[in-house]
Amino acid sequence: QVQLVESGGGLVQAGGSLRLSCAASGLTFSMYTISWFRQVPGNEREFVAGITSFGANTYYRDSVKGRFTISRDNAKNTVYLQMTSLKPEDTAVYYCALRGDIRMTTIERDYGFWGQGTQVTVSS
Repeated sequence: QVQLVESGGGLVQAGGSLRLSCAASGLTFSMYTISWFRQVPGNEREFVAGITSFGANTYYRDSVKGRFTISRDNAKNTVYLQMTSLKPEDTAVYYCALRGDIRMTTIERDYGFWGQGTQVTVSS
């Protein structure tokens, strides 16, 4: 079975930093495009950042550019989201998602595998 496990969430003050991790098993990790999404209850799930497989290109939503960095370690089957200069509006449940394609997409339904999510809370 394919499993994705997010970790690293928590409570942090505005301006602080967190690093989220997503560990994958049951698949050939290097072949997948991986993205982070986030969701606040009652709101749409939104794309945050993504990274391609072979090309290792990165993509970010405008509101996190310059603050968040996505990276991957294929040897460890893990993708990371380094978050700095956190703002209260970054508060959400963060999910990692994998797509069995080397091409990047920001569309939620294009991703076939999802983790359970990790809570990030940023206080003012």
